[in-house]
Amino acid sequence: MFAFFERLVDPYPAEEPAMPPKGVLAFCLHYSRPLLPALIAMSLLTALISIIEITFFAFIGDLVDWLGSADRATFFGVHGWTLAAMAAVVLVGFPLATLAQSLFMHQAIYGNFPMIVRWKAHRYILGQSLDFFHNEFAGRVSQKVMQTALSVRETVTKVLDVFVYVAVYFIGTLVLVGQADLWLVVPLIAWLAVYFAILFHFVPKLQHISGIQADARAQMTGRVVDSYTNIQTIKLFAHTMREQSYARDAMDEFMVTVHRQMRLVTKLTVALHIANSALLVSIAGVAIYGWQQNVVSLGAIAVAIALVMRIRAMSQWILWEIAGLFENIGTVEDGINTIAQPVAITDRPGAKALTVHEGEIRFDHARFHYGRQTKVIEDLSLTIRPGEKVGLVGRSGAGKSTLVNLLLRFYDLEGGRILIDGQDIAGVTQESLRRQIGMVTQDTSLLHRSVRDNIAYGHPTASEVDILAAIRGAEADSFIPDLSDIKGRAGLDAHVGERGVKLSGGQRQRIAIARVLLKDAPILILDEATSALDSEVEAAIQESLYRLMEGKTVIAIAHRLSTIAAMDRLVVLEQGRIAEIGTHDELLRRGGIYAQLWDRQSGGFLDQQLMQAVDA
Repeated sequence: MFAFFERLVDPYPAEEPAMPPKGVLAFCLHYSRPLLPALIAMSLLTALISIIEITFFAFIGDLVDWLGSADRATFFGVHGWTLAAMAAVVLVGFPLATLAQSLFMHQAIYGNFPMIVRWKAHRYILGQSLDFFHNEFAGRVSQKVMQTALSVRETVTKVLDVFVYVAVYFIGTLVLVGQADLWLVVPLIAWLAVYFAILFHFVPKLQHISGIQADARAQMTGRVVDSYTNIQTIKLFAHTMREQSYARDAMDEFMVTVHRQMRLVTKLTVALHIANSALLVSIAGVAIYGWQQNVVSLGAIAVAIALVMRIRAMSQWILWEIAGLFENIGTVEDGINTIAQPVAITDRPGAKALTVHEGEIRFDHARFHYGRQTKVIEDLSLTIRPGEKVGLVGRSGAGKSTLVNLLLRFYDLEGGRILIDGQDIAGVTQESLRRQIGMVTQDTSLLHRSVRDNIAYGHPTASEVDILAAIRGAEADSFIPDLSDIKGRAGLDAHVGERGVKLSGGQRQRIAIARVLLKDAPILILDEATSALDSEVEAAIQESLYRLMEGKTVIAIAHRLSTIAAMDRLVVLEQGRIAEIGTHDELLRRGGIYAQLWDRQSGGFLDQQLMQAVDA
C-alpha cells in the first residue's frame, strides 16, 4: 500500500527543464504540475476530515439535549441507530479518511515534491554558463536549491491542506453556533476580525525578515563551504583565525535576523493569547445570558464552548502555520533570485549536432570584450588547418585563454564567427561541440569520485581494457595501484577527494591526460598541460602527448615556450589581436615580441639592469 502511493508521482520528471517564472505563485505552480492530482485528492480529503469533526461537534450538542430530556428506558430505542451510525463514522469513517489523506500527503507528496524541485532546478542550473558559477558561491547555490525545494513544498501544502481545513472548520463553526443563537456569532466574528488584524500586522513583517534570513543563511553557508573548499590555501597562509572571523561576520548577520524574528514572535504570541481569552469570556457570557433568557439550550452552550476551546487550541497552530507559510514564501522569493535566472548561453532552436570530418578551425573577425570597454579579442581572424598544431603565445591578459573559451563556447562572440569544418559553432548544440574537443588544463579539477570514474568521464562506455590503455599512455600506471582512501578502496576504486585534493598536482594532471586520451576527440586543447609536472615526469608524458596529438588539430597554450616551440605554427597575441605568426625559427629571426619572450625565458627573467638595482 505504501509503495503504491510512493510511486504515484515520479520524482524525476523527464521533460527538459525550462526557466522557472519569477512570480511566487507561478514559480510554485511550475514545480507543482506533476503533483496536481495528488494535491487535489489531499485537499478534498482534508475538507472531508474537517466536515466529520464539525459534524461530531454538532452531534455532541444534540446528545447533551437528548440526555437532558430523554427517558432512560426508551433512550436507546429512540436514538440507538443514530448513536451506532455516529460511532461507525468516528471509529471507521474518520480513521479511513485520515489514512487516505495521510497516504496522499506523506507517501505521494512530502517525499516526492522537494525531490521534483531539486531535480528540475539542478538540471536547469547545470545548463547555466560558467559566468553564473564564477559569480556565486557553490555552497550558496546548492543551499538555495535545497532550501527552496522544501519551501515550495511547504508553501503549496499549507495553502491546500491548512487553509482548506481552517476554512471548512470556521464556516462550520459559524453555521452551528448561528443555529443556536445569532448573538453567539457576534463574538466569533469580532474575534475573527481581530485575528486577521494580527495576521496582517505581523505576517508581512515575518515574511520580510524571513527573506532576509534566507539570504543571510545562504551567505553564511557559502562562506563556510568556501573555507572548507580552500582549506589548503587557508592553512598554507596560516589564516585560520581570519577565516573564523570571516565566517563569524556572516553568522552575526544571520543572528541579527534571528533576533528580529524572535521579537516579532513574542509580540505575536501575546497578542494572540489576549484575543483568545477575550473570545472565551465573551462566548461564555453570551451563552450563559442566552440560557438565562431561555433562548439557548444546554446542548448549544456545550457546542459553543467546545468549539471555542477547539478554536483557541487551533488558533495558535493556524497562526504559526500562516507565519510559516509566509516565511516559506520569503524563502521561495529568495530562491527565485538565484534559480530563475535566464541561461546566458543557449542552443539555437533546431540546432544540429556538430560533425567533424577534418578538424579545420576558423576564427572569422572574432570580437569579444566581456561586455566591457577593454579590448580582449578584437577583429581576430585565424585559420587552423586540419591536423595542424598551433601554439598560442602572449603575455598574461593577451587573450589566449579567452580565445579557447570562445572556441568551447563558454561565452558567445560579440561579433564575427568561429567555424569548425565550415559549421558555425553558434548554430550547433553545445554538447556536440564539446564532445569533439578534448582539453587538458593547467588547474586540473577532478570529481570527488573514484579514479576509474574520473578517467572514464571522457568516455563513459569505455571498456576496462581501454581505460587501462589510457592510464599507461598517460604514465599514470606508476602510482594508481598504490592509491587508497579512508574507506579502504584502492587502485582504480580509490576516491580522489574534493577536486582531487588527495593527489599531487602531477598525479591529477596525469589522470586528466588519461581522461582526454580515452575521449580521443579530433580537436585537442592543451592549456599549460604539463605545468604541474616535474621535468622527469614531463619528459615521460610529453611522448604520450605527442601520440595524443597525432592526427588531431591542436591548440596549445604555454608560458614555458620550450614546450610549444616544435609546433607547426606559433600565434603571438597582443591585446586581443594577432601580433605575429610563424614557426619558432621564423619568429626568432623577426626579433619581435616572441623573440623578446624567448630571450627573457632562455636567459632568465631578471635582466642585467634589474640585477644591478637589486645589488645596489
